[in-house]
Amino acid sequence: MCPPHVLVARSPLPFVNMPYVKVLKNKAYFSRYQVKYKRRREGKTDYYQRKRLCAQAKNKYQSPKYRFVVRFTNTKVICQIAYALVDGDRIMCHADSTELARYGLKDGLKNYAAAYCTGLLCARRLLKQLGLDETYEGNTEIDGEVVETEYNGRTYYVEEVDDEKRPFRALLDVGTKATTTGCRIFGALKGAADGGLDIPHSNKRFPGYERDTKEFDADMHKERIFGGHVGEYMEYLEEEDNAKYLEQFKGYNSREIGADDLEDLYTSVHEAIRADPTPAAKKPFTPDKSFKRKGKISYEERKAKVQAKKDAKAAEEDDE
Repeated sequence: MCPPHVLVARSPLPFVNMPYVKVLKNKAYFSRYQVKYKRRREGKTDYYQRKRLCAQAKNKYQSPKYRFVVRFTNTKVICQIAYALVDGDRIMCHADSTELARYGLKDGLKNYAAAYCTGLLCARRLLKQLGLDETYEGNTEIDGEVVETEYNGRTYYVEEVDDEKRPFRALLDVGTKATTTGCRIFGALKGAADGGLDIPHSNKRFPGYERDTKEFDADMHKERIFGGHVGEYMEYLEEEDNAKYLEQFKGYNSREIGADDLEDLYTSVHEAIRADPTPAAKKPFTPDKSFKRKGKISYEERKAKVQAKKDAKAAEEDDE
């Protein structure tokens, strides 16, 4: 090593030509920049999907494309039949799983079986509204299979096509939800298809389909429709952790519903929906007139209030 007082001359660094870097986001870029739609920025609407669900062929003369919209919240399933106009969507029919309490289902309003019941309710309600409920009764014997019929070179997803009235066709609208195999969205789809709606679909996303072998187990799908997976979990939890079972299935226990009673429960719900799918009568809203909002205090009153607090605080300090 050289001693610290000895200066060593260093050779200058070789000159390097820096490569040319193009500025992409320049003034021309920002002057032409256009923000995306608000619902795209919020991640609420997939416009690539929506355009294909709503755009109709011009030779159809403004006949709308109907969509079977399925959405899940933290507490319920929502099913709607909608179509698009220039100034916004129009809802023809609406059903959600909170209405299933009328038909005997008061717990488990978000699972696959509840989604099936909600789709069935929406379909039967719409067909009754259009006068097609007797023409297209749907699939009353639930077996989990896809129902389809060939008629005049076209495939309809109903049991039988009437010569005079075609079935009501709607396209599944999943929003931004991932369409994985066994997803609850397809439970609502199957319920609507069994209810008599013509919704194009296949068995590739139903529970029981194996992608590797390309085989479909319809019995597994039927078990899901009647809440078999919920019953299995109830039995497992009752054996492993009874305290958690009593807490998680509190509603079922209060109504004395066990794992073996679920199939009969959902069967009775399906029958009740078919018997009367009409919505419940709206209750008139009566506001609570006893409540009165306090009037605003004036500036002088506010100042006096603050001064009173100051005086009370000062009096406390003097006493100490």
